[in-house]
Amino acid sequence: MTMNTPEIEELKLLIEQKYGKTLGTTTDFEEFSVHLSHDTGQNVSASTLKRLWGYVNDSHKPRMFTLDILAQYLGHANYYAFVSWLKTSTRYNSSFFNAKQLISNELDAGTEVEIGWSPNRLVRLRYVGESRYEVVLSQNSKLVPGDSFVTGCFIKEQPLYLPYIERPDGRTAPFVAGRNGGLTIINVINIEK
Repeated sequence: MTMNTPEIEELKLLIEQKYGKTLGTTTDFEEFSVHLSHDTGQNVSASTLKRLWGYVNDSHKPRMFTLDILAQYLGHANYYAFVSWLKTSTRYNSSFFNAKQLISNELDAGTEVEIGWSPNRLVRLRYVGESRYEVVLSQNSKLVPGDSFVTGCFIKEQPLYLPYIERPDGRTAPFVAGRNGGLTIINVINIEK
């Protein structure tokens, strides 16, 4: 388990955005190490990058030298300058926002909800109570009828992050719907009784 702070996690995220690629394989780390060396004139080994990204288990704190080089790759003087920038950047301030949202505890059990996201994903859910939903119909999505999950709300134009999907054979890995652009459809379906 790496001992990373939220600032280090943000640094890694921004590096992957600038690099244009997620770092997830040995080859990725080796290629990025070479790229970083060309870009900054400094060397950070692939094994150091793997430890920082949590690709290999290691509980060492990253060296400041490493963090400084990575911050320089993003255009900052050093890691402390990057952290200062994070604190003042409006991009990272917590804020309240206006959004169309559907809050689970405002629904009655049995209510059906339709959610959708790009490209052409459409899922119909039945609310079973206690913030739990069951998938009834699914078009072009990895969610399948019979899956269930727990969420407190759906927010339009925001991704839906789920820690897991409950399936007959167990729980899945974390799941995100609408990673790019968020949920585009959130409707309560009125079923005629």
